[in-house]
Amino acid sequence: MPHKAPPSIVRDIMSKDCYRVSGKTSISTLAEGLALHRLPGAPVVDNGDHLIGFISEQDVLGKVIESLYLDHEAPLVHEMMRNEVLSVSPTKSIVDLAQEMLGAKPKVYPVTEQGRLVGIVTRRDVLTAVLTMRRHQRSA
Repeated sequence: MPHKAPPSIVRDIMSKDCYRVSGKTSISTLAEGLALHRLPGAPVVDNGDHLIGFISEQDVLGKVIESLYLDHEAPLVHEMMRNEVLSVSPTKSIVDLAQEMLGAKPKVYPVTEQGRLVGIVTRRDVLTAVLTMRRHQRSA
């Protein structure tokens, strides 16, 4: 029986049903969602699922602490999100993305097609895929 081919493009490894938020989401709600989904950050989308930003747990940690201890109202995501976001195409080679990750620091990359969010891919997803490729290559 032939071996199944290892994943080769981002579409093969991305999470399609991914956690995302709108700009009107409160930082408190975002923090709870990140903890629940065990993610280091989340894409921010508009009503049409177009990627408009990204926000990480590092971006919000201080505000969550402030709202806890100082009883401040937590801001909304759009007030803190980064507008310039590194995103990738679902057809990008996993090896190419892995090489880019050596210089870029995001732990989560939104995957977009024509500006719309179609999934996310994490460094862990890429590492797992590269290890699978390596095992497949050695067993061939």
